[in-house]
Amino acid sequence: MKPKRRRRPRRPDLSFALILSWADDEYARTGRWPKREDGEVRAAPYEKWLNIDMALRVGLRGLPGGSSLARLLAAQRGARNHLDLPHLTLRQILAWADAHRRRTGEWPARDSGAIRDAAGETWLAVDMALQQGHRTLPGGITLAGLLAEERGRRHKGRLPKLPPRQILKYADGHFRRTGKWPKRSSGPVLDAPGETWSAIDTALHKGQRGLPGGTTLARLLAAERGARNHKALPPLKVKQIMRWMEAHRRRTGAWPTRRSGPVVDAPEEKWSAIETALQDGLRSLPPGLSLRRLRDERWGSG
Repeated sequence: MKPKRRRRPRRPDLSFALILSWADDEYARTGRWPKREDGEVRAAPYEKWLNIDMALRVGLRGLPGGSSLARLLAAQRGARNHLDLPHLTLRQILAWADAHRRRTGEWPARDSGAIRDAAGETWLAVDMALQQGHRTLPGGITLAGLLAEERGRRHKGRLPKLPPRQILKYADGHFRRTGKWPKRSSGPVLDAPGETWSAIDTALHKGQRGLPGGTTLARLLAAERGARNHKALPPLKVKQIMRWMEAHRRRTGAWPTRRSGPVVDAPEEKWSAIETALQDGLRSLPPGLSLRRLRDERWGSG
């Protein structure tokens, strides 16, 4: 006769109180509530959280069923259940956004991290719920769009049109304050909160915000205000350089070199830049020249 197979010992019944005591122990040890995939129960090594979750769901080991580990902990310990998150409202989201702005001086964005006034919430999760219509939200909107509509926050996808005359008006204000024309790297536009010169340059180049595209801030200011564009400098002539050299000699008693600084008769020019243009054949000059060679050929080496 075949030996009788031994029956596995019946596992003891479970209760909500016992499961919660094990969960409390886990939280005290790790700072987080257990999940079904967490393996063995530290306070009861013969138990596994997966088996406990199954017993709660199906109704095994003296449990009524129809629950889960996540639901039990959400109901009895306030643990966050990602499969059954609390409802959100637009009013609540705006209240969190207002609080964020009061603390930081800025409106939140989807990458602003955790929401300080709502434990377990993140701005990314809120943005996704707004877009997809989860958690009783209507859907079809974004955090940026909500703040643009309800709080007047600038929305990168809905920026106002920017005609060239407005850009020139901003540039004139910049010049009056600083004595210089703005560049792409000049930072915020002081006459237009939220605007930056780099964003304006990008819009001019790419044809955004109602602009035709194909130009830059430097080119616009060169064409409309005569500002110097270092990427499109005017041509130089050897005769003009020689006149500047003579004037420099009359004033200082010495011929200019590349270290002589600005050209007094052409304040935007520098002798170092002229020397480079002469040597490399830039700005319509023939290559292979230098200030010293022009001096020697025109006036001799004396």
